[in-house]
Amino acid sequence: MTELPHSNQTTEADPPVLRDPDALPARLARPVVAIGNFDGAHRGHAAVLTAARTLADRLGRPLAALTFEPHPVDFFAGPGTVFRLTPEAARARALGRLGAEAVIVLTFDAARAAQAAEDFVSTILVDRLDISGVAVGYDFHFGKNRSGSPQFLAQAGKRFGFAVEIVGKVEADVDGAPEAVHSNAARAALTAGDVSRAARLLGHEWFVVGEVIHGQKLGRTLGFPTANVRLDPSCRLRHGIYAVRLGVDGVTYGGVANFGRRPTIDDQGAPLLEVFVFDFSGDLYGKQVEVSFVDWIRGEEKFSSLDELVAAMNVDKQKALEILAG
Repeated sequence: MTELPHSNQTTEADPPVLRDPDALPARLARPVVAIGNFDGAHRGHAAVLTAARTLADRLGRPLAALTFEPHPVDFFAGPGTVFRLTPEAARARALGRLGAEAVIVLTFDAARAAQAAEDFVSTILVDRLDISGVAVGYDFHFGKNRSGSPQFLAQAGKRFGFAVEIVGKVEADVDGAPEAVHSNAARAALTAGDVSRAARLLGHEWFVVGEVIHGQKLGRTLGFPTANVRLDPSCRLRHGIYAVRLGVDGVTYGGVANFGRRPTIDDQGAPLLEVFVFDFSGDLYGKQVEVSFVDWIRGEEKFSSLDELVAAMNVDKQKALEILAG
């Protein structure tokens, strides 16, 4: 069994997720909350969590991330409208890695959409969560018709007695030039299969979390047994072959993955992520795994025979090993 160095896997437990809490447990009393959708947990989101962490440490309070489900765009336009970079499980894990001690998820429904900004502050932030401080990004808006702005929040903080930190625009050096970091840029990179660019925007390798399911087991007969994972239906990752890392039970392995519909085999049904894990022996069925995408290798192809497919898979494996070694 070979473990890869420089893993982005951690063995700590994911932070607890509290859904529509009427009150917070004692260990989260009077928290500082970082508020946002946090899809992707990118560099901009990290800056908000960092500001919240600094404020929480100064006030001697716990830090929680406050977010919404479903994504507001999906609520208004329909499920699957947004390519979710980090569906719920992945988002909670990513926010924990950014310092959140808990993730508070508020249901975004018709009542939430119609809630006035002032009412959100008084009933949710003050009465229900009893916050001591809040951190948001410069472009965060909330409440009916997005009437609640960071400046509105700062004024409310003075009236209700909680501290407010507003984080400005975050830029990253991407492809040799500074670029504003936002989720749509990362989505565009992933849709193009450019997972390395997505990583530069996000500040971490893009990853998915899911349970290993049973497949047709054809890979086993071809000498490439795979761990199969269904991704979120909103995923628009380009179909193709990727060098990846797979984490399970606190250990990280290298691998090569196909995401798509297997045109040589059947070319039908929902896209599936199939990961051939290097230097692993054991049963992964039913395990929750994390798959991090390191680099693009090639697009999906339809081969004229299984022998041609296996030959290509051997080339893919070698390329993935070289990428991961680098």
